[in-house]
Amino acid sequence: MYPAERRTLLLKLLNERGFVSIRDLAVQLEVSEITIRRDLKVLQRQGLVEKVLGGGQVTKSTVEPPFLHKRVLQQREKEAIARRALGLIESGMTVGLSAGTTTWTLAQMIQSAGKTLTDLTFVTNSTNVAGALHANGWTDIYLTGGQFRTPSDALVGPLAERSARQLHTDLFFLGAHGVDLEFGVTSPNLPEAAIHRVMMERAEAVALLFDHTKWSVRGLAHLARIEEVDVVVTDNGKPVDTGDGVAPDAVHEWLTELRMLGPEVCVVQMS
Repeated sequence: MYPAERRTLLLKLLNERGFVSIRDLAVQLEVSEITIRRDLKVLQRQGLVEKVLGGGQVTKSTVEPPFLHKRVLQQREKEAIARRALGLIESGMTVGLSAGTTTWTLAQMIQSAGKTLTDLTFVTNSTNVAGALHANGWTDIYLTGGQFRTPSDALVGPLAERSARQLHTDLFFLGAHGVDLEFGVTSPNLPEAAIHRVMMERAEAVALLFDHTKWSVRGLAHLARIEEVDVVVTDNGKPVDTGDGVAPDAVHEWLTELRMLGPEVCVVQMS
């Protein structure tokens, strides 16, 4: 196994379990404890994990992880959210998708072969989303162009915004770094927030997709008020006994307040 692959698996284990000891990580990944310590140092320098006594845990900071790392986090939740969001698409639509791992997951599910959906046109500022759509047989795909930025693999900047202003979509799927009931939808990056804002304004309807780890998170750049979103698709949080879940009362209260702000809220149940 290559070091990059091992570190991705390590990050996934930490995300799923919270704190994991160095010994347990070494057993799970079938490597020495010295190798695990080295990997944790690399991930710590990238701002992805926090080294704690005897082990590690996913960082609680607002540092934006690379796309390749983010796509393995909350996979079950993202897949469930994407399946629900798929039901919002109708044949003949022009569909916009923002850069992000949840929208990328959705793009992977929109298959042209053997599906009832036909005559779809896509607009995106994500090379990963465009690649997933093309792999599933879709050909009417418009990329905004612009400056390519990592870690999100998004196209941003004046050229991207100028292109997006000339395009119209029936439905725009928007991912988010954070969703706060007071501060709204946020991104950790100003140029990315700007292009996604333009894509929102050129859409007839906006569907916001995010998992429970984004609740009450405030990123650097404000993108939109929740009142500007038409549909929200999220999950109900993990069971409390996992140690990193959301208490049932808090889930109910947060979702109730979210609905009061106006959007239709679709909640997928995670066991």
